[in-house]
This record gives sequence, structure tokens and C-alpha cells, in this order.
Amino acid sequence: MAPDPGAESRTTLSGVPAVPTSDVHTPGSRRPALVDGGVRAPESRPGAGRLQARRDDPRRPDVVAVLTEHLADMHATSPAESVHALDPDGLVARGVAFWTVRDGGAVLGCGALAPIDAVRGELKSLRTTEAARGRGVATIVLAAVLAEARGRGYEAVLLETGTEPFFVPARRLYERHGFRPCPPFGAYREDPHSAYYMLSLDPGMTEGPSRF
Repeated sequence: MAPDPGAESRTTLSGVPAVPTSDVHTPGSRRPALVDGGVRAPESRPGAGRLQARRDDPRRPDVVAVLTEHLADMHATSPAESVHALDPDGLVARGVAFWTVRDGGAVLGCGALAPIDAVRGELKSLRTTEAARGRGVATIVLAAVLAEARGRGYEAVLLETGTEPFFVPARRLYERHGFRPCPPFGAYREDPHSAYYMLSLDPGMTEGPSRF
């Protein structure tokens, strides 16, 4: 759950369709360029022109190392019953799409999209490595997630993240990109250690509890 630092959601992304740049643009920043079906970082960031989100296998050893660190941070920050991160096997479950951003082969970050039902998906495992923070990696992965969600015809993308101070950067990232607080969804329940967010991809979609 914490993007830059820790741009990650605690619940735990072959050609990524182009996502409208307005969906991931923040005021005062340059819009990300889209290249070869990948999502590239804003050009104003150091080394941004090389970075793209691409589909990957979460069972690769270097990805497992990043996910292991992610899980360790979650357990160090939140009670075990409030940690909903997926392990690598969970990230290859049916319907889950997983992405990494790499630079010279090194993993800089990752994230995933998992189906909730026919019209909603959940953002999972959004993680930026410590060495890559500040390079826009979380935004690149998020763009890929939203592009995939639109390609699937989803009406909304939801997520669960933490309420502890560690997760403040993550919550700010989500809010900056249009996510808004929502009630617990799916199998989640009210939890003082969890915060829930939703981004509507359908302008006509209501955000009331009946949608969850």
C-alpha cells in the first residue's frame, strides 16, 4: 500500500492498451507519452523516457523479491488480519493481470488488476522499489491498470489500502488520480486499519453503497 515512498496498495498488470493521458495527468505535470502499447513515464522525470509498464510473471525470482518485501512491509505496518496482499501464486490466478516496470532489466515497481465481478476490478500490489521512488513508476503502472480495466469494459476500479501514516503517500496518489473513498466492497468489511477507494470509469455510475 504505499506508493513513492511505498506507492502500493495493500491488497494484493502483452500489450497494454493506450490509456487516455487525461486519466493519469496531475496539474502542473507533463502528460505521459504512450509508446508501443506500453505506458511511458512523464518526460519531466529523470530517465522517464525509457520506462514502460509491461505484462510480466510474478513468479520470476526478481519479482518475487519485490513482492516479498511488499508483504513484509504490510505485516510490519498492519495487523495480520488487516493484510490482504496476494502472494505470487495469487497474482497468477484466473483473470489477474500483472505488470512490472523495468529499467535495464531491474524491476522498479509492479502492480496488478484483479476482477471483482463483471463490471469492477481491484487494483492490487501497487509497489515501487525504494531505489525507484520519485521516478513516476506508480503512475505508469496505474495507467496500465486503468487501460486494462477500460479494455475489459469495467465501470470502476476499486482498492483497499491502509490507514496508518505509512500509507499516506499511497492515499495521496490515489486521490490525485481521481479515486474517492467508498464503503468496503466484495468480501471486505469495516476495519479501522483499512481504507477503501473507487475510481468510476463510467460517468453514469453511482457511488452509493448499493454498487458494492
